[in-house]
Amino acid sequence: MKFIVKMITIVGMAAAMTACADKAAQTEVPVQDGDFKFLVDEFADLKIMRYQVPGWDDLTLKQKKYVYHLAEAAKYGRDIIWMQNCRHNLRIRKVLENILENYTGDRTCEEWAKFEEYAKRVFFSNGIHHHYAEDKFFPECSQDYFSTLMNAVGEDDAELEYIIYDPSVYPARKDMHADDIVAASAVNFYENVTRAEVEELYAGMVDPEDKTPVSYGLNSRVVKGEDGIVKEEVYKVGGLYGKALKKICAELKKAARYAENETQKAYIADLIEYYKSGDLKLWDKYNIQWVNDTLGTVDFVNGFVEDYNDPLGRKATFEALVNFKDVEASRRTELISENAQWFEDNSPVDSRFKKSEVKGVTAKVINVATLAGDCYPAAPIGINLPNADWIRREHGSKSVTIANLTAAYSKAAQESPKSLLSEFAWDEAEIEMEKKYGGITGDLHTDLHECLGHGSGKLLPETSPNALKEFSSTLEETRADLFGLYYLADPKLVELGILPDMEAYKAQYSSYIRNGIFTQFTRVAFGKKNMEAHMQNRKLIADWCYEKGLKDNVIEKKVRDGKTYFVVNDHEALRGLFAELLAEIQRIKSEGDYEAGKALVEKYAVDIDPALHKEVLERYAALGLKPYGGFLNPEIVPVKKGCKVVDYEIVYQDSYLGQMLEYGKKYSTL
Repeated sequence: MKFIVKMITIVGMAAAMTACADKAAQTEVPVQDGDFKFLVDEFADLKIMRYQVPGWDDLTLKQKKYVYHLAEAAKYGRDIIWMQNCRHNLRIRKVLENILENYTGDRTCEEWAKFEEYAKRVFFSNGIHHHYAEDKFFPECSQDYFSTLMNAVGEDDAELEYIIYDPSVYPARKDMHADDIVAASAVNFYENVTRAEVEELYAGMVDPEDKTPVSYGLNSRVVKGEDGIVKEEVYKVGGLYGKALKKICAELKKAARYAENETQKAYIADLIEYYKSGDLKLWDKYNIQWVNDTLGTVDFVNGFVEDYNDPLGRKATFEALVNFKDVEASRRTELISENAQWFEDNSPVDSRFKKSEVKGVTAKVINVATLAGDCYPAAPIGINLPNADWIRREHGSKSVTIANLTAAYSKAAQESPKSLLSEFAWDEAEIEMEKKYGGITGDLHTDLHECLGHGSGKLLPETSPNALKEFSSTLEETRADLFGLYYLADPKLVELGILPDMEAYKAQYSSYIRNGIFTQFTRVAFGKKNMEAHMQNRKLIADWCYEKGLKDNVIEKKVRDGKTYFVVNDHEALRGLFAELLAEIQRIKSEGDYEAGKALVEKYAVDIDPALHKEVLERYAALGLKPYGGFLNPEIVPVKKGCKVVDYEIVYQDSYLGQMLEYGKKYSTL
């Protein structure tokens, strides 16, 4: 599971070194340079940032080699996510790349600027659908102009223009309101099949008595051929996406030579075999060994992991990142994980749904060195894996908070003269509370969400892990958020020394409600529904608590000078509401109560009040801020003396399009 960032108040790469050249890579911007600029580019509703990689020079040469090859393995999966998001995405990307690299006409006119912005948006979203809202977006330049650009670089594809410009073609990456959410969604997980056919296929695979079930369908595409037979096309070397997976395997094999311990070598070998065979039992074996590796400094994610983009919540997109531990910052998360059993025992949920023994919960703070796949350019700020409930139950989970990305968001926001907080907080007391405590409580909420929230609770023996179907992602994120919110106000955190006092939690409570009920909808176009799982989870919590607390005025809607504010009047009572909702969400998950889960999501999570939506968009537009952010990767560049690599330098990039075009050349496999 990924914790997605909430609202937070390079022409090309370095030149490749020739063989045997005695040349040291030069870092473009020193890591500790106070003049480092985090904000690189802004367009549409997006901002592009750089992140620093603190601690890089503390790694050994062997560790840096390990990171380097893991990073190459991560980036070679780039084409896969493009294909998964929509089957025409890769064709479209290659046309955009051709135009950007080879068009020799006027690049100063307004139409070119509009084309370039569209290209940037497509690169950001890994396709033609908004990365968060999931609806299709369009070029603002005319179709005639687009045709002119294509013709100028030798492209002649009328179908492609039709796909790009016609609003009726692939209107949504994931359509959760259609009669058939499989047939209506543009994601490339299914072809020529209905929801009923897909569910029938997997119903025939699942053994309800199996207590260690593989994640059926995680790494495959379901198609129906001309013979009428419904079958899976499995992602593997020699199969679907085989060329990309072959390159990934080659880099993983190189990385294994520099692994820090034998456990890492063993699970990399299992991951390679999984990619070669597509056997999900090997994926489970890999995850079990991976979750038990707690000694290494360097770690990574590489695989078909999260199912947010699948309308049925079963199939996973490719994602990857490479990271290493922030030892000092990890002391906080280690304290939390060491007390995991206490948190489980004292949770406000029914005892039937609690784990009698919490196993293998580990947590740390990390700095990423490379983002890839569904983590690039937009990235999570926290991750808890693996996702299989039985592996969590029997072997535990790993949780991470990504420190250098959180820092980049914060520092990029400081480069802007205006802030979300000053516009939407009710008074100076609320602003000062957020300034004093917002940083630590925000980090702690992420820690609790990832480390304990996702790893808490248990399914009843008879409950299928897929029982909640298309609502599973939203309800799981709701559960983890509620767990974190409930415990933020617990004296245990002050006792452990990771929260300064019992006033601090109020900052996060106020911020969470303000965002969930109101300000997060700056990310949604007016008139659209709230469709992304993390945004749905926040709206569900905030709206449910607002409604249930109306009688006691727990959360008050205030209007001043024609502007709306949402103010928490009783933080203690709000904690009680969080506890009540957490208990119900855990019951729904543990029992697999699909109808109850559906009712909560449909009532509280989807529809946005049009008057509030219009107001928040207008107020936000006046601030000139961008609601979404993503990142450029730094380059990890080998430093050679003669033919020998003696070090690896971090080189920070400053051209968004430059990195995208370079990746298109270097890591194109499909």
